[in-house]
Amino acid sequence: MIDWSAYRRYLGQTMPKLAALTPGTVEGLTTLEEAAVTTGRLDAKTRELIALAVAVTTRCDGCIAVHSRAAVDAGATKEEIAEALGVAVALNAGAAAVYSTRVIDAVQKAAEAG
Repeated sequence: MIDWSAYRRYLGQTMPKLAALTPGTVEGLTTLEEAAVTTGRLDAKTRELIALAVAVTTRCDGCIAVHSRAAVDAGATKEEIAEALGVAVALNAGAAAVYSTRVIDAVQKAAEAG
């Protein structure tokens, strides 16, 4: 398994290198991250639970490393995190089913076109 603390440190060391090469990209990411919390309608724990579910669906180890620490710091329990992850699993399976219908449609169109 991954040493998540070491991975967070690694990201902290390598992100500045990426920022030096493409500052607009990292500035854009920072702007998006800041915009996500400006309304204050969701508390930090809820945002971090959502972030962990999204991290799973996007298969982002860096997101998992950062947001798992932030979720714990925000007071999320293992049970709350597990429930949020359950939602991610359910949606991934649902998304696979929905996209499977697209494959069926594409195959049908290909067969019709000959």
